[in-house]
Amino acid sequence: MAKATEGTGAPVPQRLLAAATRLFAEQGYDRTSVQEIVEAAGVTKGALYHYFGSKEDLLHEVYARVLRLQQERLDAVADLAAPVEERLRRAAADVVVTTIENLDDASIFFRSMHQLSPEKNKQVRQERRRYHERFRALIEEGRRAGVFSDASPADLVVDYHFGSIHHLSTWYRPDGPLTKQEVADHLADLLLRSLRP
Repeated sequence: MAKATEGTGAPVPQRLLAAATRLFAEQGYDRTSVQEIVEAAGVTKGALYHYFGSKEDLLHEVYARVLRLQQERLDAVADLAAPVEERLRRAAADVVVTTIENLDDASIFFRSMHQLSPEKNKQVRQERRRYHERFRALIEEGRRAGVFSDASPADLVVDYHFGSIHHLSTWYRPDGPLTKQEVADHLADLLLRSLRP
C-alpha cells in the first residue's frame, strides 16, 4: 500500500494532481500518459492507482477540487447576515477570483470534459448544478425582497455570469492590465447592474 507521502515534499495525491494539472495544461489530456504523470510527480504507478483509479479520475479531481472550494465559499457568503445585494456581489466576485487562481484547472476541464465517461460527466453536472442553484437562490431572494428586477429569467442571468467566467482562460493574463480582483469587481458589477430595477 502506498504511503501518504513518498520521499519528501507534498502528500502524494497533491503531487499527482499538480503534475497532472501541469501536463494536461501543456500537452492536453489525451496526449498525457499515466507514465508521464507518475514520473513528473516522482511516484510509482501503484501510488497513482492507490489514490486515483484512473487518469480520468485525475481529470475529474482537477475540476472537483476547485468546485468544492467555490461551493464552500459560496455557502459561507450566502449564509452571512448581510443584505442580499452585498452577498450576491461577494459571491459573484469570489467565483471569478477563485477561477482565475485556478485557471489551468478550469481551462483543462472545459477543454477535456467531453472525454469523461457518461457517469463522471453526470456527476460533474450535478456538482455544478448544486453550485448554480445556490447562486440563483440569492437572485431569487433579492427578487422576493424587491431589490432585484425579475425582467430576465434567473437561470439566464446565472448562465450569463458563468458564461463570462468560463471564457476567462481564453483572454485573462496575470501580467495583463487588470488584476484578478479588478476583473472580479467589474464582472460582479455587471451582474448587479443587470438585476437592478
